[in-house]
Amino acid sequence: MQRINTVLGHCSIALWMLTLLTGIGCDGKRQPDAATTGKLTVVTTIGMITDIVRNVGGTHVEVTGLMGPGVDPHLYKATAGDVARLTSAKLIFYNGLHLESKMGEILAKMTGNTKTIAVTDDVDKAHLLTPPEFEGQYDPHLWFDVTLWMKAVEKVRNTLTEIDPGHQADYEANAERYLAELAELHQYVKTQAEKVPSEQRVLVTAHDAFNYFGKAYGFEVRGLQGISTATEAGIADVQELATFIAERRIPAIFVESSVSSRSIEAVKAAVNSKGFNVKIGGQLFSDAMGTDGTPEGTYIGMVRYNIDTITAALTAVQP
Repeated sequence: MQRINTVLGHCSIALWMLTLLTGIGCDGKRQPDAATTGKLTVVTTIGMITDIVRNVGGTHVEVTGLMGPGVDPHLYKATAGDVARLTSAKLIFYNGLHLESKMGEILAKMTGNTKTIAVTDDVDKAHLLTPPEFEGQYDPHLWFDVTLWMKAVEKVRNTLTEIDPGHQADYEANAERYLAELAELHQYVKTQAEKVPSEQRVLVTAHDAFNYFGKAYGFEVRGLQGISTATEAGIADVQELATFIAERRIPAIFVESSVSSRSIEAVKAAVNSKGFNVKIGGQLFSDAMGTDGTPEGTYIGMVRYNIDTITAALTAVQP
């Protein structure tokens, strides 16, 4: 699979790199800094990281997330406004492992007053997955194994403490509370997963975002597209997956909030043409969380929603 060549909005990659290194955004605007607000200015990429920073940083940080609900980070195009936010931030947290494609590569090379941190950097590489379709690269979707995502929380805690040692006690207390909530979440997902008979624990989605989920919670995972959404699935891919679903008599397949439902609808039609009635079991949140202010707009709420949706669809009685 070819790595995504992301187009960076209004700025070319070269100009974007220049503005990051010089601290001048394409639109010339900057965010208020800590001297003005009394808070650390933090920019994050995906919503799951934004949620960590809000929980651990609390009242001591001013966090801006670049990628909101329904946004696919594999295909994200940075805007001129994003450049201004990035260059004026004290800290930038991103996922790494090529999730953000070209943006991630540039963030890793930034120098100057802004510190960039990949929250996955301290995860033991032995726990990272390398699916064959990703050509030797690591699967970046760590947040679907709650225990691995707890390592990202620790990375944020340690970084905030290093940058702002005056509030170390608060960061550590906030992280301890949040990590305890995530430990409870992990147990909840395990309990819910066990409600699905082992032979029915098959999760079929539009792309391979759920490999860590499958490994951690005992599901066989099939994605129509590869680990990135940059490539379209072909007719042969649809037919192969449809045959698998019909033969295994999998009751439900799932669409994703950040990926077009077109490919899964094509799989459903192909399965039905083979004489088996598979249903769309619901919409899952994969590369993006839900809307702010809703339960699914938080990491914990998103994970709970996903496992509840999966469990309900896979255990539903077929007519």
